[in-house]
Amino acid sequence: MWSAIGLPIAIAVGAANFREMLRGAHAMDEHFRTAPLESNLPVRLGLLDVWYRNFHGFTSRSIAPYSHGLRRLPAYLQQLEMESNGKGVDAQGERLTYATSPVIWGEPGTNGQHAFFQMIHQGPDIVPVEFIALREGGHDLPEHHPRLLANALAQAQALMVGRPSGAGHAYFSGNRPSTFLVLDRLDPASFGALIALYEHRIFTSGAIWGIDSFDQWGVELGKVLAKELEPLLAQGGSDKLDPSTAGLLRHLQVPVEPSPAR
Repeated sequence: MWSAIGLPIAIAVGAANFREMLRGAHAMDEHFRTAPLESNLPVRLGLLDVWYRNFHGFTSRSIAPYSHGLRRLPAYLQQLEMESNGKGVDAQGERLTYATSPVIWGEPGTNGQHAFFQMIHQGPDIVPVEFIALREGGHDLPEHHPRLLANALAQAQALMVGRPSGAGHAYFSGNRPSTFLVLDRLDPASFGALIALYEHRIFTSGAIWGIDSFDQWGVELGKVLAKELEPLLAQGGSDKLDPSTAGLLRHLQVPVEPSPAR
């Protein structure tokens, strides 16, 4: 976003808004660089991620933004975190003996409440949830925003305290972890700061794990194999393929269209 690839973003949102995003990101950069560790938000979140993953064995984390403007944030964070820290070797290429990135997934909280929150509240697996809410709604339905905030707070409270007095299907164990991030409002500056927060957080956990968060070799093998397989779709396969891939290729074989007559 901050490199040359940010040009399409600048074109889409306009130069003034893009500069505000950069300003917000820079403010978070400076916070990460200068704030004491005990009050350094990216460091604290990165340490929390390691704590959940390596000391509690939690295998995933759910992102639940209570803002329509952040509805695609979980998908972005999937790529940002798992592509950066989903590594099985350290920066020297040695195999790791401990876990790294959890599975990152999620949806806007209003969708999640009627989908996977059932599993998060009462399922046997513990899934830390990250709530993101706005203090100011900034939309045309001011009466809607307190309702939205109340739902976000209620979900976090229910995860924490549960309902241990409930019997059977009404039992909620509680003691399920969540994090609650609050933005004053959603604007270009706060959005830039939020993205930078996640970048520095991921760098922090990657540094603790001793991995290179800036390479993505996990995507390269598939690209190489795709180039080898594409011509075989028209040729009908190869006896050098493994049986599984060969069978799928035969099933998916693309018929060769005849060239149009001239």
